[in-house]
Order: sequence, then structure tokens, then C-alpha cells
Amino acid sequence: MRANRIAYTLEMETTHILAIRHGETDWNVATRIQGQIDIELNPQGLWQAQQVAKALADEQIQAVYASDLSRAFVTAQHIASHHALEVSRIQPLRERHYGAFEGLTWEEIKQAHPADATRWHDRDPHWTPANGGESLWMLHARVLHMVNDIAARHLGQQIALVTHGGVLDIIYRIATGQDLQVARSWGLRNTAINRLLWTPQGLQLVGWADERHLDTDAREESST
Repeated sequence: MRANRIAYTLEMETTHILAIRHGETDWNVATRIQGQIDIELNPQGLWQAQQVAKALADEQIQAVYASDLSRAFVTAQHIASHHALEVSRIQPLRERHYGAFEGLTWEEIKQAHPADATRWHDRDPHWTPANGGESLWMLHARVLHMVNDIAARHLGQQIALVTHGGVLDIIYRIATGQDLQVARSWGLRNTAINRLLWTPQGLQLVGWADERHLDTDAREESST
């Protein structure tokens, strides 16, 4: 009985998190930087949203949160529809603000902003894109505060966070202790399912980049 009570207490001090990237957009296909520009899902992205929703239909999910950008919000709506839930649409789950880079392809960035492109490629944590962009340190602070705030409201529950590649990259780094400048070796594919545990002591990684619900390869995130 004592062991059962301990297990129950530990469970009630834990929040289970499903962290999911939005479905594909035409700008993903064109390798055009979306950042905080509101780009809709394309037909493949809508299909991916439907597939991830089906994959999670039998799970216990008590709350669904999404970026207020439509590509994430619509993906979240598909997930929430299987659980009779409303999506909580919040700005802190938005993609990194890329400032002057937004709307450009990677090749256009290298041509128009070569010095900034190098600092971005090198993952300089202090580099801040012109025109209102966020540095990696700024993004890290935003994501850490957001995850702690939301997860603390749902102890003993499982929640879904539907967001963007840059945000998921930071979540992975927080959970694994990876430095902001370490080159990424983990996947950030559209609608892959990522699982984490949160306690007041921090985030723990449970599973990453589960794509079994997709018949074809989802598009990899290469902008961070």
C-alpha cells in the first residue's frame, strides 16, 4: 500500500506532455522561412493533422494548447476534436521571430544577408535578427517560462502542446541539457509525436520523433 501511495503521489506531481509540430505548409516545401508569418497548412499538412489526431484518439488528454498561428492551431483542432476539448490558443507557443529573414528562402538569405546568415548557421545564441527578431537566448527564455507555466497547471494530467520546429528544438535542449550552440541531431518533422514528463524540478525526455502514424516521410525542419 505504501508503494502504491508513493507512486500515486509521484504521478500527481508530474505532467505528461505531448509536444507536436504543426502539419506541412507550402512554405515548408519551398524552404521559405515562416517564423511568425501566418501560413496555412497545405493538403499534405491537413492529412498529417488528421493522422496524428487518429494516433492520439485513444489517449487520455486533458488539455490542448496551440500556437495562435493557423498551421499549429488547425493541427491542434484535429487532435482536440477526438477528446471533446477546445484548443487554448496562446502566443508564447509561436515560432521564433526571424525578423528580416521571414518570407525568404535560405538561398535568398545567404545572398542578401551573408554576415547574418553565417551567425545564424553557427547558432550564435546572442545574434538577434533585424526587424524585431528573437535571439536563441530570448527564444529559450520564452519557451522555458511557457512550458513551466502551462505544465504546472496540469499536474497529474496529460496535455498536448502543438507548436513549431524552433520551439520544439528548444524543448528538446531543455529536456536533455543540450547547449544552444550544439548542432541538432534530433528530428523535428511535421506532426511527429514527442513525449516528455514535467515536474517542478524540470523536463525529462520520454520519447522523440514518433512517426508511425505517417505512411510517408514528414518534412524535416532545417531552419534552426
